[in-house]
Parts: sequence; structure tokens; C-alpha cells
Amino acid sequence: MEKVEIAVIGAGIIGLAIAHRLASAGREVLLIDRAEPGSGASYGNAGTIADYAVQPVGTPEVLKNLPNLLLDRNSPLAIRKAALPTLAPWLLRFAQQSMPGAAKANAEALAALLADAAPRWRALAADTGAGELLQDRGCLYWYQTDAEYRAAGAEMTFRRKLGVSVELLPAQDLAALEPQLPVDGGGAAFFPGALFLSDPGKVVASIFHHAQALGAQFLTGEVTRLAPEGGGVRLSGPGLAVTARHTIIATGAHGRGLARQAGDRIPLDTERGYHLEWDTEVPRLTRPVCPTAGGFYLCPMAGRLRVAGTVELGGLTAPPSPHRLKRLEEGARSIFPDLPAPARTWMGFRPSIPDSRPVIGASAAGGSVIHAYGHGHIGLTLAPVTAEMVEAVVEGRAHPLLPLTYPRRF
Repeated sequence: MEKVEIAVIGAGIIGLAIAHRLASAGREVLLIDRAEPGSGASYGNAGTIADYAVQPVGTPEVLKNLPNLLLDRNSPLAIRKAALPTLAPWLLRFAQQSMPGAAKANAEALAALLADAAPRWRALAADTGAGELLQDRGCLYWYQTDAEYRAAGAEMTFRRKLGVSVELLPAQDLAALEPQLPVDGGGAAFFPGALFLSDPGKVVASIFHHAQALGAQFLTGEVTRLAPEGGGVRLSGPGLAVTARHTIIATGAHGRGLARQAGDRIPLDTERGYHLEWDTEVPRLTRPVCPTAGGFYLCPMAGRLRVAGTVELGGLTAPPSPHRLKRLEEGARSIFPDLPAPARTWMGFRPSIPDSRPVIGASAAGGSVIHAYGHGHIGLTLAPVTAEMVEAVVEGRAHPLLPLTYPRRF
């Protein structure tokens, strides 16, 4: 049986950022994952360091429209009907967290977690040799009609109160900023503080290799059993046997079962995210653009245009939905009609908590098991601060942001 100081279960961006930070501090770290590091949602995301994403998924407006949103298969927020019985307890909590008071508290918590996302990412990229893949051109929410643009004013005022830097751009300014967009009225919200990873896969690979250079080890395997014992944790699975003084659960959408073995019942479920890609010699955009009515992002990745997004609640086992992929393709073609057939498609899993806050902190088993998952749409953005918070738990120190994440009442 292998013995280590710290085992990090999950080698997505959260697990990699944690392993890198702890290895930088001279800790003995073992990463465990059944797949290649960074090959899941950490690869397939929209690449945006979204310091502006203070609005939880659940809001009073979403709650008001929830039945239509969930039952309309063309909605940006949809549900697989076959998953409804299993999702019912999660949806009840989601509805509770969408009430005005809860939604406001959740937005304030997210704003605190996101406040220094950009400088933390600049530091991480510089430390790991990924600085050239980090672009600093901001991000756009595109309102394609005058009515949508006018309605955006109240939401942007709310975001400004939470510390978000945002500028409202009329149609002519948007057209000047992104001349290939078919702008006809409307306008945009421009978030100048947002960063963009031109190749998320290469970025996470850089973090992994740098963590290895600092001494972190990687083990291919699946942890199916977690048993706190004797001040540490015994981990086991097919062909795997490890004991660790500290174990960090950073398994994203797959964390609920291991959390329960540590004594915690976490209302974690799964959002299925999609993307399509078109290879491009010349970029069509200079920064990520989100057509808000469609709920997806147009992402000018290195050598390709990635169209990513929408929310589908549907669990971990069902195959990809051809309909969701078709909707993304139709959305992309409504903006760029000359696009050829997509070069590739992808589906991955986002770990979703009803209040949109991540679960970070010591488990019921104490500091021997530490939660670090449930980041929803902002796992990429919150990876560096999550690593900082986990390090505090490992060292037995307080951290001002930990009370916002876990434990809390669900």
C-alpha cells in the first residue's frame, strides 16, 4: 500500500491547481484520476476567467420561468425528462435558493470568491509557463435587440454594486469592437477585467507538467472507496491502495459518493455542457462573446472557433443529446451563416450545487478529508482561489472565504 502526505482525487483544473500550490509549498502530493489530467470539463469549457459571473444560476426571474425553461427542449436551461424523478430533491433546493433573499446572498458570496480571479490567474499562468495563452481583452454579453439592451441596465447596476467592472456599449461601439458580428441594434455589456485562455487544454497541461516538476506524482486509477482512519484516509479502488494524511476530493461532478463516505450528504448534481468547434485560419472574433438570448459563448480559440454553453440537467450516464448539439450549431449559424460542418463536438459534466456556490472546506471527517468541487460554470475561474483555500485547511489556518463555501445549510 502506497503512503503519501496528500492525495488529490481528480486531475481537472481544480485538482491540478491544488496539487501545484501544495507542491510549490514543498508538500508531498499524489494526484489520482482515471483519465488524463485536464481531459474533462477543464478542457471543454469556454476558456473565460469570468470575474463578472456573480449571478447564481437560481434567481427570482429564473424561478418565475422555471416550468417553461425546464420543459422547453430549446431553452438554454433544460432538463432530460427521464432524469426528473432523480433530480426532484435538487430542484426543490434550487427553487428555494432562487428566492430573492437567498439569491442575493449567493450573489454576494460569489462576488467575494471572484473578486481577485484575474490577478490570481495571471500569477498561476506566469508560474506555470502559460502566460502567452492568457489574453487580456475582456468579454462581451451581446444583446441583439434594443429591448434586451435596455433591460440589461438594471442587471449591470446590480453587478457594479458587487464590484464588477462593466461598461454598456451601444450598437455602434460593439460593431467597432467586433466588426464581424452582424450587429443590427441592441448593444453589449463589456467586462474589461475578464481574461481568456486561448487553449484551455494547453493551459491545464502546463499546470500539470509544472506540478510534476515540483515533485507531484500522478497515478492513473479510480478511487471507489474512501475510509477515514487513524488520523488519515485509506483510499481504494480497482488495483489501487493508498493511505494519505489528507485527501482532497476534487472530482467535479463525480464527488457526491466520496463525500458521503466522508460523512457528508452534498446536494450535488450534474449539468451537461456541450461544445462544437470549427477550424479557422483567421479568427472571427477577438474576445469571447455571449449572445445572451441563446445562452452560449462564441470563443475564438487558437486555430478554431469554439461554441460552448447551455445548461442541461441530466446526470452522468445518458449519451450526448443530438438536439442540444443541433441547437448550438443553429445558434452559431444564425451569427456566422457561412460556417461549414463542425470539425468536432464534445460533451462534459459540470458539478452543480443548488445555490451555485462551490463546496470547499473540511468534511465531517475533519481536515483529513477536504471538499473542493461544485463550482458549476466557474471552476476554471475559481481554481487558483480554491487552491489557496484548500491549502489553508491543510495547514489548519482560517481563511476569510471558507465560511462562504462549506459547511453551510443546504
